[in-house]
Amino acid sequence: MNAQSARRLLIAAATVVAAGTIMGTVVFAYADTLNRQLDIGMSGSDVTALQTYLASDPSLYPQGLVTGYFGTLTSAAVSNFQARNGIAVVGRVGPITLVALNTKMAGGTSNSGSAPVISTVAVGAGRNSATVNWNTNQYATGVVYYSTSPLTTYESNGSVNVSGSTAMTDTVLRTSQSVALSGLATNTTYYYLVYTTNQNGNVSVTWPSSFRTTN
Repeated sequence: MNAQSARRLLIAAATVVAAGTIMGTVVFAYADTLNRQLDIGMSGSDVTALQTYLASDPSLYPQGLVTGYFGTLTSAAVSNFQARNGIAVVGRVGPITLVALNTKMAGGTSNSGSAPVISTVAVGAGRNSATVNWNTNQYATGVVYYSTSPLTTYESNGSVNVSGSTAMTDTVLRTSQSVALSGLATNTTYYYLVYTTNQNGNVSVTWPSSFRTTN
């Protein structure tokens, strides 16, 4: 098979993945399948899955940030993946890279060098306070960013910059976190996200969400 035929096969495979998603068909049996092409400025759970996979190998993604946002650092990590796998280095997830990533992610496992995975985030809101709870798959500290204005985030080297006020947990590394927010206004919408850091300094954040205090 020549290079042109191989390229056509990979593009066809990527098209099948996309078509299976549109029609509601489960094409792959594993959770971290990427079902669309990704580029700078995009966001979503598939970007989180991509970052989690790339962060499991510090030589690909030394910053290890799992933000759900495809920024310049994620683009650089994708470029590293492409260079290692003989794919044109373009820094975005096109059809060829999409197939290669799904193949690798099907059998990939994360290691202790990866960023913590945040799960089961829940908010209990009252009149002037709220409690944010979440779990991580490894020991980590946590911060909740919150504001009455929508939060903005962007990647920097080794961290994520976030607008808003902060409420920090204690310095003990935990897998189950709970942060109390006080002094909130009644009947008001607050935007928030969870920011975690493990003992190796690897960072994960949730995509901004919101809750509303009671009357």
